[in-house]
Amino acid sequence: SSHSFYQVNAAQTEVLYKAAIEVANLQGTERILDAYCGTGTIGLVAARVLQEKRNDAAAVVLGVDKITEAIADARNNAKHNGISNASFFAEDAGVFMEGMTQRGESIDVLFMDPPRAGASEEFLRSTMHLQPKRIVYISCNPKTQVRDVGILQKHGYTLKTLQPVDMFPHTNHIETIALMLKSNTK
Repeated sequence: SSHSFYQVNAAQTEVLYKAAIEVANLQGTERILDAYCGTGTIGLVAARVLQEKRNDAAAVVLGVDKITEAIADARNNAKHNGISNASFFAEDAGVFMEGMTQRGESIDVLFMDPPRAGASEEFLRSTMHLQPKRIVYISCNPKTQVRDVGILQKHGYTLKTLQPVDMFPHTNHIETIALMLKSNTK
């Protein structure tokens, strides 16, 4: 829909999402949160991987974005693609994560793809409370990603991988994928 964000370079978007899924090293048992999920594309790709590797009925993807039109698109995309292990919620990602923490819920992998401004302080605080084992941080702005990665490092995460993806060749626009692991996590 017109209020939903979607990458315009479809060929490189496929490269970007494939690389993000690879660094996440999904085994088929994870509970995943796709924050800032938009139309659900990253989460739906992850959900498909979980379906293909399904070892555990608890392997699910939760997607959250504050744009209600995008969440409607994500739900339609899941239905259209036969994805039954993904649910999408229209809410601020940080507030949603705080609610998960308060209910005693956990996640194994956090995919986050915030806007150019990066993650908010509230979102990062919620991330630290929820303590996912792995964070796959996709960013279109290396400056804000460096800032956010630094904050997460101060709170027990280690940067393991940083992978650039050239989204628009012959321009300065890249996306970067950072894999961060919680201390004492493989």
